[in-house]
Amino acid sequence: MNKNAYQKYKTTSVQSASREKILLMLYEGAIKFTKLAIKAIEEKKIADRGMNIGRAFDIIMELNNTLDHKVGGDVAVQLEQLYMFMMEQYTKANISGDVEPLKANLKLLNTLYDGWVQAVEKLKKETEKAG
Repeated sequence: MNKNAYQKYKTTSVQSASREKILLMLYEGAIKFTKLAIKAIEEKKIADRGMNIGRAFDIIMELNNTLDHKVGGDVAVQLEQLYMFMMEQYTKANISGDVEPLKANLKLLNTLYDGWVQAVEKLKKETEKAG
């Protein structure tokens, strides 16, 4: 598949994705960029480190900005605190070049992602039963 066709496919898949799927895609992106940032630190590639940390940071900031405190209540407050902590960790890792804050974020991201996957599956099953 040529790059242009792939880009069109990717754009279409994002545009037609459900809110749940977009949420999972954002987490997948944050996980991917965090892993790439860890690799960049290990390979002493400062520019790559900054770029990948920046991308992961932007995704977490977007997740934070889209929290619905009216609907989410306490969960939204807890997620907001977690996202703020993670953004601090990304900043710390970018300034210091230390891999540990990124590894801490990766653990959190994987835990959150797994939780959301389970929640989305449960929601699908409930929707199918209701429909």
